[in-house]
Amino acid sequence: MWDQRYANPDYVYGTQPNDFLRLNAARLPKSKVLCLADGEGRNSVYLASLGYHVTAVDSSEVGLAKTQKLAYEKGLTVATVHADLADYDLGKGQWNGIVSIFCHLSPLLRRQVHCNIPTALAAGGVLLLEAYTPKQLEFKTGGPPNSALMMQSSELATELNPLYLDLNQEVVRDIHEGSGHHGKGAVVQVIGVR
Repeated sequence: MWDQRYANPDYVYGTQPNDFLRLNAARLPKSKVLCLADGEGRNSVYLASLGYHVTAVDSSEVGLAKTQKLAYEKGLTVATVHADLADYDLGKGQWNGIVSIFCHLSPLLRRQVHCNIPTALAAGGVLLLEAYTPKQLEFKTGGPPNSALMMQSSELATELNPLYLDLNQEVVRDIHEGSGHHGKGAVVQVIGVR
């Protein structure tokens, strides 16, 4: 499905970083960052431009090829890993930052990935997460058509324990990210610290 979506030469979600990430990137310690389900690479390439050592993992080979193309065009380096998050080992104490932007997974897989994030972060490591909430179904401006794939702040507080959640809020904001996300969006935003 994602290979087909990304087959268009245009970048479905644009080439600019997600606004929440752009506003909070300075919270990430300057070192190794993992971008989950990074698609065509707009967020990982942005972080590389700030001097981070970035690894982008995604299940779409087409998306990862576009990540490498975007990085090359900007004279940057991003490591890419083709993997399904159901099989990908986040490691232990390996990342100074983990970025999860609109990484919508089935509830079981989401809980599995989220439970592994605190262990995968090094001491002082930071998680930046933004995802759609079920309220997004009212707006129809992007995101999955199924509320089970969306997230709520109360669930994230449990799933990401024992991270200290410096921010865990649900808001409605304008989102303009390519043709894939355009208009009012209902999101949950998290900054978690190990």
